[in-house]
Amino acid sequence: MTKVNNLSSLMRSLVEETDGEVITARDMLNAVGRRSYGPLLLLLGFIAISPLTIIPGATWLVSLLILVISGQILIGMRYPWVPGRLLKFEFRREDLLKGVEMSQGYVRRIDAVLRPRLTFLTDPPFAQLIALVCIAAALISFPLGFIPFGPVLPGLAVLLFGLGLTARDGFFLVAAGLSLAGAVFLLIRLWGRISGALGLG
Repeated sequence: MTKVNNLSSLMRSLVEETDGEVITARDMLNAVGRRSYGPLLLLLGFIAISPLTIIPGATWLVSLLILVISGQILIGMRYPWVPGRLLKFEFRREDLLKGVEMSQGYVRRIDAVLRPRLTFLTDPPFAQLIALVCIAAALISFPLGFIPFGPVLPGLAVLLFGLGLTARDGFFLVAAGLSLAGAVFLLIRLWGRISGALGLG
């Protein structure tokens, strides 16, 4: 199994460690390794901004997984655990490969600047703060899921948090916080449309 420590290794793991026309959430989590929080958040963030989210229910599944994983970081669980029912959710591998292909140009640019810095931001108590922010990103994704491309900003925040934790790069954690701030602003601006879609307005 490829060790996931940046976006390139994440993409390589997803391509090399999965097969078949249909793959499950379990397959993807196993591909990146289910013993570390950083790669899992990195994977979930990638899914949240990839073509996989066009699958009905995928946005909410990813948000729920982010809640589960982040909650475990918050309470200090050493290793992540995911409910079995969530692991059965299926994706077309073709959509996964399409997302990997579309992201290649960005992957190389991001990995080129990724390196350990401001590493204290990846340790407690900042790790717990990151978990809280990821929980906020997941909660924001639920209502933004009713707006086309709405979950992209909170998904990007989780992706950047995953990168920061995996590579111990505090700069990306700061960038993730800014991305989440943008998502909050978007939610406020679009709340009228969202509440209408939910029948609350």
